[in-house]
Amino acid sequence: MLTYPSIDPVILSIGPVSIHWYGAMYLVGFVGGWWLGRRRAAAPDSGWTAEQIDDLLFYIVLGVVLGGRLGYTLFYGFAGLLNDPLSLFRIWDGGMSFHGGLLGVLFSMWLFGRRYQKRFFQLTDFIAPLIPIGLGAGRLGNFVNGELWGGPGSVPWAMQVSCGRFVELCRDKLQLPPGSEFTPPLHPSQLYEAGLEGLAMFLILWLYSRKPRPAMAVSGLFLISYGVFRFLVEMVRMPDAHIGYLAASNWFTLGQLLTLPMLLVGALLLFLAYKNRTTMD
Repeated sequence: MLTYPSIDPVILSIGPVSIHWYGAMYLVGFVGGWWLGRRRAAAPDSGWTAEQIDDLLFYIVLGVVLGGRLGYTLFYGFAGLLNDPLSLFRIWDGGMSFHGGLLGVLFSMWLFGRRYQKRFFQLTDFIAPLIPIGLGAGRLGNFVNGELWGGPGSVPWAMQVSCGRFVELCRDKLQLPPGSEFTPPLHPSQLYEAGLEGLAMFLILWLYSRKPRPAMAVSGLFLISYGVFRFLVEMVRMPDAHIGYLAASNWFTLGQLLTLPMLLVGALLLFLAYKNRTTMD
């Protein structure tokens, strides 16, 4: 059993300006994806220029931030938004939805494709292997913030969390008695997701996309990989206290519900890709 180190979420403060680890992790994801995109664009006959990659980053940032934040408020925190509308802009406090960010990126790719005359799935197949860098970094940001914990577990790497700092976790999610000093050992589900949605997905998609694949195949594999990994981690991850479980069995969550369409669409894209076998150019 381990004890959560309770890392200060602020890297440094200069007067009224504070730099948060959560925001820094997003920066790591964006810069890492941009660098890998530049590498892919430098390959012979890639069909991409360095300037297009720079513009692509701008579109992706807008899609992730706006879509992720709006998606979170609609899927998970709409009541909180009504009580505090300015919370929509406090991204450094956490509260970003992957599913909302995905929809935001898809919309931004549609806009980017119209500007540069690139096909939609040509874009999504290109960026799919770059996204896990940001997903993994974002989950590390969740860990630093001490949010999105898994439920109680007996694995050797389960972590006790201080109730002194994370009052809502102890009171609302775990419903511990007042005066509790620590939680029971919890699954560090943020680290599970960092390893699966970040490292594992990156290796799967990067290696798969190194050879020419039919159009839509890489995008389909991305949706299936994320859907499977997220569904599995949600089995140990505690749901938001104001939403809870969606089934009486206390295991089916909103996160799992939102991954089901991803799995279906991903399987359909892979099927169509290998049925049509149009190689992405």
